[in-house]
Amino acid sequence: MTDISISLRFIIVCAIKCCLASPDDVNLSFEIYRSKQHYIMEITRNATKPSIKGPADWFTGAVRIDPLFDRNDARRAAAAMVTFEPGARTAWHTHPLGQTLIITAGLGWVQREGGRVEQVRPGDIVWFEPNEKHWHGASVTNGMNHIAIQENLNGKVVDWLEHVSDEAYKL
Repeated sequence: MTDISISLRFIIVCAIKCCLASPDDVNLSFEIYRSKQHYIMEITRNATKPSIKGPADWFTGAVRIDPLFDRNDARRAAAAMVTFEPGARTAWHTHPLGQTLIITAGLGWVQREGGRVEQVRPGDIVWFEPNEKHWHGASVTNGMNHIAIQENLNGKVVDWLEHVSDEAYKL
């Protein structure tokens, strides 16, 4: 059933109820209708948000960020598709509520502070704990794409830190 036919049914039902019911019953019916409308399905069409170049303060090398969805009243997570050219990577950073990466293409590297560099491939899913210092990006020879998902805590999703040095990256 379409939103229009649902709306028309609601108007007809309300009109009948207005004749038979008390004003309180009519108000309750409207509140139930309005609350259901608040949670209708949302579709964000591909390419409706412009791509942005990865800022030099946050990345080394050529990086493109394609926003996928933003937080809203019912969702505190946001996500973006991030494309790294060979050799490109993030700076060290943390997320107050952690971060999930879904590797979608290419060959990438991820590292948490104190850990070794790990290779990631399409289909791999990486989880970084809240406030865990880490970086991620493409390998030296291949580009990499991932979907990055992180949640907002008090208006903040990330704390950017120092860049990963060329020496540390190549290890």
